[in-house]
Parts: sequence; C-alpha cells; structure tokens
Amino acid sequence: MRTRVLVSGFIGSVIEWYDFYLFGIASAAVFNKLFFPGISSTAGTLASFATLAAGFIARPVGGIIWGHFGDRAGRKRMLVLSILLMGVSTVVVGLLPTFATIGIAAPILLVVMRLIQGVSAGGEWGGAVLMSMEHAPKRRGLSSSVAQMGLYGGILLANGVFALTSALTGDSFLSWGWRIPFLISAVLVVIGLWIRLGVEESPVFKEALEKARHAAAGTPKLPLVEVLRRPKNLLLSVFLVLGAFAASAVYGTWIVSYGITAGFPRADILNAVLVSAAIGLVFQPVFAYLSDLWGRRVVVGAGAVLQAISIPVMFALMAGGGAGEMYLGISLAAFAHAIVYSPLGAWLGELFPTTQRYTGASLGYQIAGTIGGGFTPLICASLLAGSGGGTGGISLFLGATCLLTVIAVFFARETSRSAL
Repeated sequence: MRTRVLVSGFIGSVIEWYDFYLFGIASAAVFNKLFFPGISSTAGTLASFATLAAGFIARPVGGIIWGHFGDRAGRKRMLVLSILLMGVSTVVVGLLPTFATIGIAAPILLVVMRLIQGVSAGGEWGGAVLMSMEHAPKRRGLSSSVAQMGLYGGILLANGVFALTSALTGDSFLSWGWRIPFLISAVLVVIGLWIRLGVEESPVFKEALEKARHAAAGTPKLPLVEVLRRPKNLLLSVFLVLGAFAASAVYGTWIVSYGITAGFPRADILNAVLVSAAIGLVFQPVFAYLSDLWGRRVVVGAGAVLQAISIPVMFALMAGGGAGEMYLGISLAAFAHAIVYSPLGAWLGELFPTTQRYTGASLGYQIAGTIGGGFTPLICASLLAGSGGGTGGISLFLGATCLLTVIAVFFARETSRSAL
C-alpha cells in the first residue's frame, strides 16, 4: 500500500500541475493573441499574466476549503475531488471560444476557469504530500518529495506536449493546435482517479482523529481557527516557500515570454524549460533525502542562497544570445530550485499537529504561491517594460524573496527528527 500511496501522490500531482502550468505556458505564448487582441503586445502580455495570477489568488481559498475537510474528514476524499475539479476546468479551457468568436465573454470565461483551477490546486499539494509522509514517517523528506516531484513532472509534461503542438505549421497552432494539450487532460484525470480511489486513508490521520473524538472536547476544533490562533508557523511556512515559488515562476513560466521577445525560437525556449524540469525531477529526491540526514534548515538555507545567485547568472548567460548559454542558465536556476524546494513538503507538514496539518501546510504554501508564483510573472513583465529591457530589477526582486526564505530558515525549528 505504501508504494501505491507514493505512486498515487506522484501521478496525481503530475496531472494537477500539468493542468495548472499548461495554463501558464499558454498565457506566455498564445492567450495574449487569442483572448486579449486589439491592444499592444506588452499590454496583452500583462493581461494574460494577470489571468494567470488569478489562479494563484484562488489557491489559498482552495487551501482553506480542502484543508478544513482534509483535517476533519480525511486526506483521500479531498485528493479525489481536487483532481476531478482540476481536470474538468482544464478541459473547458480547451473548448473555450476565443475573443474573435464571442468577444469579451471569452476572457471572462478564461478567468473563471483559472479561478476554479486555483481552488483545485489549493488542496492538491497538501493532500498529496501529507499522504506520502504520513504513510512513511521515518524518511518523511524523501517520501514527501515523491509527491513534490509531480511539480516537475507536470512542468515537463505540459511543456513537452505544448512543444509538440507548437511545431504545427502555418496558422494551425493558433487556430486549433493550442487546444490539444488542454483536452488531453481528460484522459489523464481518468488515470489519476483510478489510482487514487485505490489508496487507503492516512494511518497517522486516522489515529489522531480517533484520539480527538475520545478527548473531552469531543470532535476536533476548526483547523483554520487553531492555525490562526498561533500564526507563527503559518507565517514561517509562507516565507520558507516564497523564494522557491518566485524563482520557479521566472525560469519555468515567465522565461518563455522573455526568451521569445529576446529572439530565441519558441521551440528552443520551451525545450530549455523541459530540460530544467527534468533536472528538478532527478535532483528533488536527492536533496530531500539529504534533508533527512542533515536537517531541513541546512538544505533549504543553502538552496535559497544559490537560488538568489542563479537568476542573475541565468540572465547574463542568455544575454549572449546563444542557445547553449540559454540552456545552461535555465538549468542552473532549476538545479538551485530543486535544492531549496525539495525538503519543503516535509518541513511545512512537520510544523503543524496532525489535525491542523492539511490546513496549516496548505494555507502557508498557497499564500506563498499567490505572492511568489502568481504575481511574479506580472511583476517581471512590468519591471522589464519599465527598465527598457533591463533585468537588474528582476534579479533584485528575486534576491529579496530568497532573503525572506533565509530569514524564515533562521527562525523555524528543525523538525526532521520530530515525531509526527
């Protein structure tokens, strides 16, 4: 059963993040033309990234909803519902008429679907990570990293499918080819549901719930109220993840728009993001395992420093204009991200007691995702436009987010040896 739980966490996360990041890639490559025409290229890109940000804004709401029921009714049910909701909304995006067909209703419907995606994604990460670590409590960093590998797997799959369809010639890609990756989600969701329905509930959660029911208080208190009553760990969770989210939004999403504008062929920049996702997929379990041996603080702290350095190095390499330098720069950013991101699933979960864990870890993670992941592409596009094409402001912004992560590492307690 433990193996099936890990496979379920990975496959389910791949599907969720495939759907979520597919929207991000399309925002950078085609949505500005199809849903926001008639305005300047820069304004269209900003509007497209604002739509992307809407999904991140909805994620904390999803974290509260899924976390509440996940802490009171169980992790498994929420994971099944979240993947179903994400799949339906993604398929609908693939079926949406464009602005040329139904006018202003097209971008409005696009935003609505993105909000639904955000609510769904708000519960996926927490449920998948907690199920993995609560079924294998001895090596929680490594176990939780299997679910987190789904992030890279989703980016890899989304970019791979999008790269294949973007190779269509003529107007085929803009007229119908971009829809194919979204429609494929229907098949993936069926596979994910089949796997998740066969997984047992977390034994750690069942034990904690039974103890709470037999306690004098009767049933568990509202998880959100309990988390907010002692907000320190929630705030630490936000800042621990903030730098990693902001960096991944730059090298994994916004860089597509920047690379195309800088003159790199669309296929090359998408392939470079593919390579970066593969790097993250390979090194994620390595550094997660090292966090079990050395502790969470050492790995996350070192990774945050390297992440801050990697972004200006990436821009400097890309300024040379060569494809090799572009691949190297994005790959270095991805490698640094794997270091800082790998122990975070376990660390955030360990900061909260079992009957508050889904809510606390999800809410902290999703708030960081809203700030660091949702608004970073929009901020980067604005900074680039305001500086006349210079990337110094973007590097400073990323450095500031990573500094906040380092500060959080200093104040957060080491939990790798703590009992769940």
